[in-house]
Amino acid sequence: MCLMGNDLGRLATLVKERRLELGLGVEPAAKLTGMSKDTWKKVEAAQTVRATSYTNIERALQWAPGSCRRILAGGDPVATEALSSAPSKSLALIPRDELERQVGDAINRAALGVKSDLTAEQILELNERVLDELRKRGVL
Repeated sequence: MCLMGNDLGRLATLVKERRLELGLGVEPAAKLTGMSKDTWKKVEAAQTVRATSYTNIERALQWAPGSCRRILAGGDPVATEALSSAPSKSLALIPRDELERQVGDAINRAALGVKSDLTAEQILELNERVLDELRKRGVL
């Protein structure tokens, strides 16, 4: 796994904090993932583990896939919440600033895909208008 920001210390801290927040000991948390408690301890000791271990940890900590990679790159994890209407599905709780960034990126790509002769200023104006409209509707 490419550790982009390589912020293993921050990942260790956030993993431990989330584990404790969920009321899990190291052994029960590791058991949820199917990994050894030694591998879990490596993560909390800021040591590198295989990419599949990070994926398993995300599931145990109720984080969206890719959250460990986001932390290593300097971002924050995205928590998920089980949906009572569909127990096999979960809802990601995306921070507002991240959602706005993602929506803005989607608008930019869509604008270029539909009308490639838009200027940068026109794309930015379109982006702001859509974001403002979504804010007015309470979506953002």
